[in-house]
Amino acid sequence: MSKIVYREEGQGFPVLLLHGFCGSSVYWDAVVPLLAPHARLIVPDLPGHGQSAAPTAPYPIEAFAESLVELLDRLHIERAVWLGHSMGGYITLAAAERHADRIAAFGLIHSTAYPDDEKGKENRLQSIRTVREEGIAALVDGLIPKLFAPQHLVPMADRVEHAKQIGYGTSAEGAVLALEAMRNRPDRNDVLRRARCPVLLVAGENDQLIPPARTFSASGDSIVQAQIEQAGHLSMMEAPERLANVLSSFIQTVKG
Repeated sequence: MSKIVYREEGQGFPVLLLHGFCGSSVYWDAVVPLLAPHARLIVPDLPGHGQSAAPTAPYPIEAFAESLVELLDRLHIERAVWLGHSMGGYITLAAAERHADRIAAFGLIHSTAYPDDEKGKENRLQSIRTVREEGIAALVDGLIPKLFAPQHLVPMADRVEHAKQIGYGTSAEGAVLALEAMRNRPDRNDVLRRARCPVLLVAGENDQLIPPARTFSASGDSIVQAQIEQAGHLSMMEAPERLANVLSSFIQTVKG
């Protein structure tokens, strides 16, 4: 398993915050101070992202999940709340399927339990070609603007640039392995439906990558659905206070 670099903030019940593809723990910088009074936050860089080294191939989504369970073992944490953004949500679902006893509650943030459709799989292959032929910067430059709601691109130009700078820190090898892992992940809607713990589904009203309907794919007494108005795929940068309010309410419910 790949060794993970992480940081901790706050005290209380453990909460794992997982970023998305071509992101890093820095994605959460505006949210962490708002959540730290309510929980012990563990904020890692996923393998191949940020300061965490790229794993060796192959490295499916399940391997990402196992590396995070290992991290919790190192920290002597038996159970935690897992909150995964985008690819982090795919990892969270894999962990919920394989290690339900280690998860007190979990949330998908701008993520989905559906697998890639055929168009999505082809797009992953094109992204792999872009990385191999043009480098990580070309991929990031094409990806990041799509993560913001269209109306935010101009007024939030500094945040768009910040997200690009974070993305440039992704290793090319790590990006390719992550793209392959996302392309090959299975449908995990049954994990949502069968979950015996609280589940949070968060969608951005103007998410261009994963629209709310693909996030809100299950409902039930234990499932909370929340939509962040006017946000795209990066509410932790576009609307950190609103996202933090949703997450803190969920975390405090779990603690209770």
